[in-house]
Amino acid sequence: QVQLVESGGGLVQAGGSLRLSCAASRSLSSIYKMGWYRQAPGKQRELVADITSGGSTNYADSTKGRFTISRDNAKNTVYLQMNSLKPEDTAVYYCNAVYGSPWNRRNDWGQGTQVTVSS
Repeated sequence: QVQLVESGGGLVQAGGSLRLSCAASRSLSSIYKMGWYRQAPGKQRELVADITSGGSTNYADSTKGRFTISRDNAKNTVYLQMNSLKPEDTAVYYCNAVYGSPWNRRNDWGQGTQVTVSS
């Protein structure tokens, strides 16, 4: 099991920036993929961005060019730098970890952090 603790959410005006952090309870090198997801009221949870243990990144079309996912292995922490925020970015943001062997993948979630972008 991996415990994940998110931080960095808050209220920001449109066009502003926030940086989210996700601290993992174990070494990132033992985790196949770390990701950020978000869920707005009345909508399904969606992928924002993810990063593999090898450093490959993947972004949702809606966040490309504005958001950057990164990792600090020494701190067991993954970050999501969010720039040029829009009101439609308002959601609860969740950190996710995928780990285990290829034939037995498991995943855990953080508790979420609220991001609110005012117009």
